[in-house]
Amino acid sequence: MMPILQAPHPGLRVVCAPVADFDDGLRALTDAMFAAMYDAPGRGLAAPQVGVLSRVFVMDATWKDAEPRPMVFVNPQIVDRSRDMAAISESCLSIPDQLVSVSRPAWVTLRWQGLDGVEQTDTFKGVEAVIVQHERDHLDGILITDYAVQA
Repeated sequence: MMPILQAPHPGLRVVCAPVADFDDGLRALTDAMFAAMYDAPGRGLAAPQVGVLSRVFVMDATWKDAEPRPMVFVNPQIVDRSRDMAAISESCLSIPDQLVSVSRPAWVTLRWQGLDGVEQTDTFKGVEAVIVQHERDHLDGILITDYAVQA
């Protein structure tokens, strides 16, 4: 099982490199990431959280409540976002036992590549929008604690 890095590990603050090789190594990485995420148990996990400084994350927003729907996002980019904001208390597998209220766009349109390198685009709302924004932040070295309001 891949260990999940805990803050303040410096690897969690790195801007990750784009993925160029869509090979068996990438598939093995994402398989191991899913295993670690489900074991944690979480709904999303980014590569830097397991010590791999590449622009990839995995998500399964529904597995705790319904049929699993695992998704892999390679080189994700937010290409559009809602002007309406939604605040929610978020947790992070790298910052256990801490909830942080984060205000994010209510929906986002994401462009990414799958494991085969083929580009995809979709719009995410609700909990899926929160997860893709949270995990994509990890790829730029951003943690939920960065959103905490200082009193």
